[in-house]
Amino acid sequence: MEWLILIAVVLVGIPAAAWLMQDSLLFFPQPVGSTAHLQVNAAPLEVVVPDGTHLRGWIAKGATSPAPVVIYFGGNAEEVSWTLSDRRWPGEWTIVGLNYRGYGASEGKPGQVALQADALAIYDTIARRPDVDPRRVVVFGRSLGTAMAAHVAAERPAVAGAVLVSPYDSMIAIGRLHYPWLPVSLLLKHRFEAAADAERCHKALLAIVGAADSIIPPERSRALYDTWAGSKRWLVIPAAGHNDVAEHVAFWQAIAAFLSEH
Repeated sequence: MEWLILIAVVLVGIPAAAWLMQDSLLFFPQPVGSTAHLQVNAAPLEVVVPDGTHLRGWIAKGATSPAPVVIYFGGNAEEVSWTLSDRRWPGEWTIVGLNYRGYGASEGKPGQVALQADALAIYDTIARRPDVDPRRVVVFGRSLGTAMAAHVAAERPAVAGAVLVSPYDSMIAIGRLHYPWLPVSLLLKHRFEAAADAERCHKALLAIVGAADSIIPPERSRALYDTWAGSKRWLVIPAAGHNDVAEHVAFWQAIAAFLSEH
């Protein structure tokens, strides 16, 4: 009888713990420390989304006005000021990045429904600015953020194109990869079914993956890429992993070429 009780505890207890802990396993909010790394053209930006939540980040203005714009959606453990401060962004482009709910100085708590709704609100706000060329707004997602970028591209036909770095087809597929002993499809609240959005995306795509990415393997990225309905380019960077793919020259060369075309 004791063994039956132990087995029941394991079979019920582990999935229950996973259910309760899944938010902390998926989202890793980062605070804003010093912003001394930001360039002089970066200014604080706040967007108030329809439910009243204040999202905060920065806008690094490009050299032209109205300017083409990249709207950046970061990874699950990223505070976006570091990516916005990178000097390898093409100078004529304005770069926008808002921290997710609960990240940086943004209010609220992250979750799939909220983050995807926020992404649409961010796009709508930026596209209406007088210093922005609404015909040349590119959404850029990295890792977790690729689901937000794909969602905006699917829901807003005016998007000029999308750059997805380490994309994935669904969080269920990623969860099964890392937790094969769990009934992920039954437990997961934040499913981020990016492939369903990709099927509705008819704008140009640049997908960049690291050949040595063990967090989101290239085959999961390829599953998303294969469903994308628009024109697309696939770039694999040899020896690059999940966290260092942007340190390769080919990464920024491909982004500059894509943006110049759109």
